[in-house]
Amino acid sequence: MAPGGGILIPTRLPLLLTHEGVLLPGSTVRFTVGSARNMQLVSQRLLKGTSLKSTIIGVLPNSRDPEHDSDDLPALHGIGTAGIAVQVVGSNWPKPHYTLLISGLCRFRVSSLLKERPFVLAEVEQLDKLEQYTTPATEGVSADDGELRELSKKFYQASLQLLGMLDVSIPVVAKFRRLLDSLPRETLPDVVASMIHTSNKEKLQVLDAVSLEERFKKALPMLTRQIDGLKLLQKTRKTSPDNEKRVRERHLSIDEEDEDEDGDDTTVLERKVRAANMPEAALKVCLKELKRLKKLPQSMPEYALTRNYLDLMVELPWSKSTKDCLDIRAARTLLDNDHYAMDKLKRRVLEYLAVRQLKTSLKGPILCFVGPPGVGKTSVGRSIARTLGREFHRIALGGVCDQSDIRGHRRTYVGSMPGRIINGLKTVGVNNPVFLLDEVDKLGKSLQGDPAAALLEVLDPEQNHSFTDHYLNVAFDLSQVLFIATANTTATIPPALLDRMEVLQVPGYTQEEKVEIAHRHLIPNQLEQHGLTPQQLLIPQDTTQDIISRHTREAGVRSLERKIGAVCRAVAVKVAEGHPSIKTDTLIPAGPVEPEGGTQTLVRSQTMFVIPPEMPIVIDHIALKDILGPPLFEMEVSERFTLPGVALGLAWTPLGGEIMFVEASRMEGEGQLTLTGQLGDVMKESAHLAISWLRANAKTYQLTNMVGAPDPLEGTDIHLHFPAGAVTKDGPSAGITIVACLASLFSGRLVRSDVAMTGEITLRGLVLPVGGIKDKVLAAYRAGVKCVILPKRNEKDLEELPANIRANLDFVTAGNLDEVLNAAFDGGFQRTAGPPAAPQLTSKL
Repeated sequence: MAPGGGILIPTRLPLLLTHEGVLLPGSTVRFTVGSARNMQLVSQRLLKGTSLKSTIIGVLPNSRDPEHDSDDLPALHGIGTAGIAVQVVGSNWPKPHYTLLISGLCRFRVSSLLKERPFVLAEVEQLDKLEQYTTPATEGVSADDGELRELSKKFYQASLQLLGMLDVSIPVVAKFRRLLDSLPRETLPDVVASMIHTSNKEKLQVLDAVSLEERFKKALPMLTRQIDGLKLLQKTRKTSPDNEKRVRERHLSIDEEDEDEDGDDTTVLERKVRAANMPEAALKVCLKELKRLKKLPQSMPEYALTRNYLDLMVELPWSKSTKDCLDIRAARTLLDNDHYAMDKLKRRVLEYLAVRQLKTSLKGPILCFVGPPGVGKTSVGRSIARTLGREFHRIALGGVCDQSDIRGHRRTYVGSMPGRIINGLKTVGVNNPVFLLDEVDKLGKSLQGDPAAALLEVLDPEQNHSFTDHYLNVAFDLSQVLFIATANTTATIPPALLDRMEVLQVPGYTQEEKVEIAHRHLIPNQLEQHGLTPQQLLIPQDTTQDIISRHTREAGVRSLERKIGAVCRAVAVKVAEGHPSIKTDTLIPAGPVEPEGGTQTLVRSQTMFVIPPEMPIVIDHIALKDILGPPLFEMEVSERFTLPGVALGLAWTPLGGEIMFVEASRMEGEGQLTLTGQLGDVMKESAHLAISWLRANAKTYQLTNMVGAPDPLEGTDIHLHFPAGAVTKDGPSAGITIVACLASLFSGRLVRSDVAMTGEITLRGLVLPVGGIKDKVLAAYRAGVKCVILPKRNEKDLEELPANIRANLDFVTAGNLDEVLNAAFDGGFQRTAGPPAAPQLTSKL
């Protein structure tokens, strides 16, 4: 026990380090703690303590934010306040933390630190008597000092004057009245300084004042300043009594919300809601939420959710739109300048613009560009927006597997937000932008729903005028938005979603088109990105063709652009060094340039040499090999046809067309068929169909097995292999290729090395049409093939091919396998005379 009956605080106290807020003796303050040291103090001392002394802790101001905890202990204030934890509340949202309600007991001075982990423990020295803050005392101070008595009297009178200027009916003022009557006067500086509107710095000055006289001197100017402020406020305020009541209450430093500012804020928000020009249904919902917001205290989580919802409703472009620039000639010029080739795509865009010019109420069509990567699908969408003069927004859908990404979350969930469609409209700020839904074929599906199904309403022109996002819960008109989707294939797009879009095929480029694109767009762009000029680097068309044919093999131009970038980087190094040198195989001057009329010796060099700065660095095939290395692709087609049992097919992939070899071999066995090359079910069935047709027509085509038996499979095993076994292969396009391969194997004849083929077969020997003809023909052209065998019903697809491709390739259209075999082998494929064909009957109806 302390002298006089007071309770002594422990000499060892755990310290709660605070950054904001100062606890003074006699006051009660709420602290939120989340740092590691403070959390350990609460969990190990306050939550496990059973006695009164175990709940007494030291509250010490800290020079650094304790939330940013580190191993180094920050500088600590020398004097703190011992307090008792009245209430401890834990929470996990938004992150783990505790909220402590602490009542100040007395001052202490830190003598020494005993430990820093897991929480700070210090040896302390008590500075104030504890009982003076807990029990009433007689009026006046106990000291005999006249000056101290005068200060105490003056402070008490000032406190009464402040109390008289406030409304006692306010709970906070009533609490102040009770404290003023119940506490001894020597404790008033601490209590009043904690209640009036003061800064933490001023409260620290009161805390550091250990002497009672100094404490009165520090707190009295603060109290006087508060009284003067209220007097000035009474003279100048011209507001309603309710507002004045709230403003007076604000001048006490308590945990009350600033209702005056809140009232003004909701008024501004209501003005914005009414000025947003939203539909009647949306306005009705907003006014209802606004009325609810005014009744909510700001401390409630629901207040922030409602406020965010109203802010979003105000920011959405309900009636803001841009005016279309409907100049067809200017649009045609812009599209031609931005994109080479793509005639079908540009024609469809111009058709849309023309109809839009004639009828302004046209609903936005849903265009879907389907083609391999790198052919310019996304950039065409951006050019369309620029042509129309609209805002452009890209939404990447690759990997999206939650329908809430499209439709948004309901506001009842924590962390709810609107979907990507509404977020995009908020970003662009207009209701008629161009939305590019990129990679719509790569949408996923999970337990959170199917985002492709959520897109059905977005992409339906008959429904999207009332699209409802789960977060908004009111209809928004999307009918003026021009949606453009991109995909590599339509196979993975759900049929219901595909039905709502107009599919435009964007096939790959020919070699001539790639050369033109490179010199129009890619090379100037790469020169600019690498800080070079056309006067420093020159890439001839022959070099560009070499890059296209021997270093890249793709439908688009992305790899081509990367290879050109590699050339630019190599030249940039030489230019930056100040000695632009590179290996070449051109004629260069052997010595200094002679005056006009003199002779000049030229020598051929294949070594590094210095080019004068005024001359551009010309990249030839020797320099290209030095920069890019040896060619990645060679014309290997003719080398593979050295033995019977090899045929060249054409395949379509989402990355463009590709050539596909089919190889077959036979050995003695029991008539088994082995298929390798990671084949799908459809391609396995094509192989069995080919075997069955050849066995059924073995006598007609004089096909025998190894020992001359009429059945090709008797005593023979067949192994059918599709090289590149790591690549999954499936589809009906290899049917006639497998027949040609096996016919070559059974007959011992070689298939023509300059022929590629594609087509589906039936058991009766008919050739059925397939898709992706343009991509497949372009792949054959890139591989150096001279003749392509196609189904007869695909003859119409040849019209989409460029004129130079049709001129450089021979096309054979086949309706049955007999025509295929005659075109695939030199001199045709001999067959014996079969039974006469049935006479054609003419209908008499």
